[in-house]
Amino acid sequence: MEEMEEELKCPVCGSFYREPIILPCSHNLCQACARNILVQTPESESPQSRRASGSAVSDYDYLDLDKMSLYSEADSGYGSYGGFASAPTTPCQKSPNGVRVFPPAAPPPPATLAPPPPPRNACLTCPQCHRSLVLDERGLRGFPRNRLLEGVIDRYQQGRAAALRCQLCEKAPKEAAVMCEQCDVFYCDPCRLRCHPPRGPLAKHRLVPPAQGRVSRRLSPRKISTCTDHELENHSMYCVQCKSPVCYQCLEEGKHSSHEVKALGAMWKLHKSQLSQALNGLSDRAKEAKEFLVQLRNMVQQIQENSVEFEACLVAQCDALIDALNRRKAQLLSRVNKEHEHKLKVVRDQISHCTVKLRQTTGLMEYCLEVIKENDPSGFLQISDALIRRVHLTEDQWGKGTLTPRMTTDFDLNLDNAPLLQSIHQLDFVQMKVPAPPILQLEECCTHNNSATLSWKQPPLSTVQVEGYILELDDGNGGQFREVYVGKETMCTVDGLHFNSTYSARVKAFNKTGVSPYSKTLVLQTSEVAWFSFDPGSAHADIIFSNDNLTVTCNSYDDRVVLGKTGFSKGLHYWELSIDRYDNHPDPAFGVARIDVLKDAMLGKDDKAWAMYVDNNRSWFMHNNSHTNRTEGGITKGATVGVLLDLTRRTLTFSINEDQQGPVAFENLEGLFFPAVSLNRNVQVTLHTGLPVPEFYTSRSAMP
Repeated sequence: MEEMEEELKCPVCGSFYREPIILPCSHNLCQACARNILVQTPESESPQSRRASGSAVSDYDYLDLDKMSLYSEADSGYGSYGGFASAPTTPCQKSPNGVRVFPPAAPPPPATLAPPPPPRNACLTCPQCHRSLVLDERGLRGFPRNRLLEGVIDRYQQGRAAALRCQLCEKAPKEAAVMCEQCDVFYCDPCRLRCHPPRGPLAKHRLVPPAQGRVSRRLSPRKISTCTDHELENHSMYCVQCKSPVCYQCLEEGKHSSHEVKALGAMWKLHKSQLSQALNGLSDRAKEAKEFLVQLRNMVQQIQENSVEFEACLVAQCDALIDALNRRKAQLLSRVNKEHEHKLKVVRDQISHCTVKLRQTTGLMEYCLEVIKENDPSGFLQISDALIRRVHLTEDQWGKGTLTPRMTTDFDLNLDNAPLLQSIHQLDFVQMKVPAPPILQLEECCTHNNSATLSWKQPPLSTVQVEGYILELDDGNGGQFREVYVGKETMCTVDGLHFNSTYSARVKAFNKTGVSPYSKTLVLQTSEVAWFSFDPGSAHADIIFSNDNLTVTCNSYDDRVVLGKTGFSKGLHYWELSIDRYDNHPDPAFGVARIDVLKDAMLGKDDKAWAMYVDNNRSWFMHNNSHTNRTEGGITKGATVGVLLDLTRRTLTFSINEDQQGPVAFENLEGLFFPAVSLNRNVQVTLHTGLPVPEFYTSRSAMP
């Protein structure tokens, strides 16, 4: 019930409605609040002035204009009531509940001056939808009172068991002291003395305590709303076009003569039923909204828990990186220390060696100086040569890099930290979830002959990055699935499937984190019969194509081979070749071959072809240059050669003009076979595909 309280409060005063009136825009206002926000309009804009100016607008036109203004000008925020001009705009302020409210008219002049007459015309702006409504001569009495809303407010307040408040206090209503049963109003003591004095006609009114008045109000029959145009008449009918209750006097005056009217009780029940039905749908939405709010609150809790867990994981990962960096730092410092010790050792060794050498040199120099001081020539000459050699030798020893440092003071180590810094700058979060299963797009998946084209996409709300897809098909017989495509594209055509077979397809997505579940399986049916043409890509260069690659001939006198575009490895297939030109009795050959058959020799000369070659009188079966089963009957221009490949029985059969040529031509055929023809420039043939199995083979198959 507490959620309903905002519906029961006036948008101007922010308190519960007191004597609410219904505006033409269907919003409500307290009668006192409506009186406070009235704005006077110029005389030139009044209804009377418009009628006096000769405007030929009838009462019905006013009603129509009223509806049009209220419904068509909803976006602009301005309209007119009774078809009159909208009131001038005025600055607005905010009411306690946040809606815009236009200020009241200017305060009355000082009491020393005579009060001006009340304004004949006034404008009321709805504080909720901001439509400006010009009142007619009835003023606020022209708006119906919303007694139903009053009843709802009474029940709501009674349900809350709140203290009854005075209904006449302007601000901060005081607690009611009495209730007048005749006025049906609660009064505090000051308002009772001011508005309900115990004298005159009011002296006969019965005043009761508020609690007793509440009970009597609840038990008393609810007042029946009266017509706003005829205050003494009760509403008895409902005008469907005006969407308002009317009395019988309204009908007699003719304002609603052309309108559809219905019984008030019937329309009351109908609208109650419609409101109940609308509430059922709204109740379902409210129930869904409550469940959704529960889901969102659970998500908040889950997000908080996941955030704590993720932060802990992130801190642990960063700490691990810091530990690894510290370990590497210790290793590098150890290398620096080793280099430091090595440099010191080399320099110290050189210092020690140079010190010893210098001591020896100094001793030799001092000895030589003492020898020079001797005056014995013969004794000097005995040792002078040896001393001279020693001095030169010692000098030479000092000159061989002895006075050059063996080690530099610089450390020849340069830490290469650029890759690590780049890695640190690139350190970022990666997708921690596998992709959602792709969706196969049924409207774009199709088959043609023995080829299947499949298309898929990611779910619309999926934000997980996808690096590629894996498409799988089974063997067309309910067997195991196998990969037929791996890549980033979302469409793939698979060729070389079996005819008249049912394949199941599925696809999955993958990224660095893992592989998604499979999509829903799609079942595809390949064609029952093959439609194909000759293949220019694999044919000999001397073959000439026409008629959309269905007709071929040759520009050489030697036999050249051409294959069909479609290969067969399963099923029953039949095609025909009509002889368009046959000159000088050539020997064309018809049959099947492997993809790598010789293209510059007659069909059947190698072990890659199984063929029937014919002339104008006879036909032979040939494979690997071996002739078998010569049959009477050749071809001429206009003849038709039929080729029937039954890979279920693994046989190949030929016919000429629908007559089977001998028994089964070849047996034990297994593998992939392509339709094939060899011919020279004297022959031209046209291929016919997608044909049913001939009767001679069908009847033979039906034999026990």
